[in-house]
Amino acid sequence: MPGARFATGFGAHLQTWRPYTLSYPGLVGLAGAALADGSPPAAHLWAAWAVPTLSWIAGHYLGDYFDRDLDAIGKPQRPIPSGRLSPRAAVASGMLCALAAAVVTALTAWTALLLVAAGMAGIVAYSKVFKGRGLSGNAVRGALTALTVVFGAMTAGTEPRWPAVLPAALAFWAHDTASNLVGTLRDVEGDRSGGYLTLPVLRGVRYAARTAALLYAAALVTAAACVPLAAPGGRAAFAALLLVAAACGFHAFAPLLRGAAPLTPARALRAHEVLVAERLILAAAVLAGGRGPAPALAVLVPLLALSLLTQARLRARHEFPPDDGEAEGSPETVPRPARHLHPVPDPGPPPERTGGRPGDGPRERSPGADDPPQPVRAVLRKDRPSPW
Repeated sequence: MPGARFATGFGAHLQTWRPYTLSYPGLVGLAGAALADGSPPAAHLWAAWAVPTLSWIAGHYLGDYFDRDLDAIGKPQRPIPSGRLSPRAAVASGMLCALAAAVVTALTAWTALLLVAAGMAGIVAYSKVFKGRGLSGNAVRGALTALTVVFGAMTAGTEPRWPAVLPAALAFWAHDTASNLVGTLRDVEGDRSGGYLTLPVLRGVRYAARTAALLYAAALVTAAACVPLAAPGGRAAFAALLLVAAACGFHAFAPLLRGAAPLTPARALRAHEVLVAERLILAAAVLAGGRGPAPALAVLVPLLALSLLTQARLRARHEFPPDDGEAEGSPETVPRPARHLHPVPDPGPPPERTGGRPGDGPRERSPGADDPPQPVRAVLRKDRPSPW
C-alpha cells in the first residue's frame, strides 16, 4: 500500500538522521556564534544552527552508505542493509543536505564556505579512510565539531573573539574525540569482523576507555580555562553548567573504568547515551558564557528533553538487532548461537539412528549434539562481554 511504503521510507530516513543527536551540532554552532562581539542578526543565528545540522544529517547519510557492508554484518536492522533505504537514495540525500548547507552559508556568511567544504571533506575522509584507523579516526571526527565552533563564530556577522573561540574549539575537539571513542566500544566484534582497526580492536576496550577518559578530562580542563574569557554576565552560568556536564561525564565513565564489571556493548551504549545528553549541557555552557543564562537555558531544556525522549525510544533498536533479546541482565534474554563469518563446511548427513527393538525402522532424529553445524549469520550479542 502507498501509505505503508511512505511510512517505511520516512521511518528509514528518520532513523538515519538519529534525531537524538540532531540537537547537538546546531547548539554548538550557536555556542560559537555567542563567542562573537555584538548582537548577530537573526538570519545569521539561524544559519549558525541550520548549516551544522544539515551537515550532520549529510554525514549520517554518507557514513551509513560507506558503512553499509559493515552494518550488514553486525547491524542488519539499519535502513540500508535492511533494504528500507537504497544506497543511491542515501548518497542523493546526503549530497542534497550538503548542497543546502552550502547555499545557506553563501547567502549569510560566504566567507565561511571554505569551512563547510572542509567539514564535508572531513566527513567523507572519516567514513571512507580514518574510521578504521585507530585514534586518528576519532580525532578526525572530533575535529568536525571544532570546525563547527569556528563556523558559528564566523557566521555571526560580527568579529569573533578569537582568544575565546579557539580554546572552545579545542575543548570540543577533545570532547568529541573522547565521545566518538566511547561509541566504538560497543562495536568491537563487528569492527574486527569488518577489518576496522579501531582503538578498542587494536588495544582492547579497557585501554580505549581509559584513553577516552583522559581526553574527556582534557576537554573539561580546556573548557574551564575558557570561563574567565566569557562575558562577565555569563561566567557564573558557564561555570555552573560546566560542573553539571562534568558530573554527567563522571556518571558515564565510571562504569567503563570499573575493572570488576564486564564491559559489554550494552554498558558501553549506556555510557555513550549519557554523553549524548552531557554534550548538550557543555554546548549550553559555552552559549551561556557568551549570551547569559536565560538564552542558554531556554534552548537547552527543550533540546535536552527531546534528546532523552528519542534516545529512550529509538537508540537501542538502531544499535542492536531487535531479536537479540531484552536489555542486559533481563531474564528474557535467550542465548543465541554465534555467527560464522564464513560458510561452515557441511560434513554430510549423519548416520540415521535405528529403533531400539529388532525390526523397527529408522526413527525420527531429535536435535542434539549429533546435529551437523549449520551456517548461520553473525549476530552481535549486546549482553556478551567483549573478548577485548
